[in-house]
Amino acid sequence: MVSGAEGAARAAPDWLRAELVTMAWCWRLSRRDGVVIGLTSHDRDLIVDGLAYRAAPGMKPSALETRDAIDADTMDVEGAVTAGALAARDLDSGRWDGAELRLFVTDWTQPDAAPVTLARGMLGAVERRGAAFTAELQGATRALDRPVCPATSPSCRAILGDGQCRVDLAPLTHSRRVLAVAGRAVTLDAPVPGGRMRFGSLLWLEGPNCGLESAVAGEEGAVLHLSETLPLGMSLPLRVRLTEGCDKQLATCRTRFANAVNFRGEAHLPGNDLLTRYPGG
Repeated sequence: MVSGAEGAARAAPDWLRAELVTMAWCWRLSRRDGVVIGLTSHDRDLIVDGLAYRAAPGMKPSALETRDAIDADTMDVEGAVTAGALAARDLDSGRWDGAELRLFVTDWTQPDAAPVTLARGMLGAVERRGAAFTAELQGATRALDRPVCPATSPSCRAILGDGQCRVDLAPLTHSRRVLAVAGRAVTLDAPVPGGRMRFGSLLWLEGPNCGLESAVAGEEGAVLHLSETLPLGMSLPLRVRLTEGCDKQLATCRTRFANAVNFRGEAHLPGNDLLTRYPGG
């Protein structure tokens, strides 16, 4: 049986087995919103498969371990925060969380040559420390850690409007403008009728948070209280898209949405406290 290291050595291209190796590390990062960037450890930019890989001093992987087993490859990626590629604001807002990453090496003298892929996976939560950041590479087998079946719960496990819930979100979606921001509170140009924004979401359509979604924790007329503090210095007004929320209770599903048939919970299942009750109590 050929081990992983021996197999990789036999499959290595000629340029990687030369006496003088002209090797450059490359990272291809694909964000969930479709943004794709390339970074390289070389001192000059490279073009690989039509994508520009920018020279990024400070980008480096930790020790990479691969083996012929079902276990995922493990690796930490470290790098410097740069305004042109990995902006601090984007890292802090979570835009790069869950991004697909492919790490490979190529010959910087002939970038068109077939590269050697060393690892691929998804970025875990990105941690930033000053002008540097660290992210863990999660392999494909990370999906095996997910539960194989849903756990029982008194509240609904579906998300409002998804394939299990099936509620039409069109009547529950509203366009507004944010006129003021103070910490977690945002003031809209008009309130949402019915006061049903709690547990809903606010999607930014303009400004530095464009494309990001904020959860709504509460509302007071035209003022929404978000679950997170917003950055300062936002140029207002800004367009947003609001989606009403649901408290995931059976009564709400039945009376407000007439959707009890799709309720994904066990509202009447006895809880653990039933076992501690005295007879006749």
